[in-house]
Amino acid sequence: MAAWVYILASRPYETLYTGITTDLSRRTYEHRNGLIPGFTSRYGVKSLVWYEQHDEIGDGIRREKQIKRWRRQWKFELIEKMNPQWSDLYDSLNM
Repeated sequence: MAAWVYILASRPYETLYTGITTDLSRRTYEHRNGLIPGFTSRYGVKSLVWYEQHDEIGDGIRREKQIKRWRRQWKFELIEKMNPQWSDLYDSLNM
């Protein structure tokens, strides 16, 4: 089963959330609309700024754990390789 590792941001260089899902569009929608109680709704973390697909869920889980251990600056650099403007990528998922 395929999995998506993703990073959401409240604003560029501010609060980040790293997660994993098998349905990136649905999960991002849930975060954006406050349907998931907890960290992302409490801190307004709604913009999808980075994602990566993995063919195996186990690979995705390992990658998510790896990124969660990273320093903030490394996460910023990862985001900027894919998305230098820190644009919200959610709309591009649903085209």
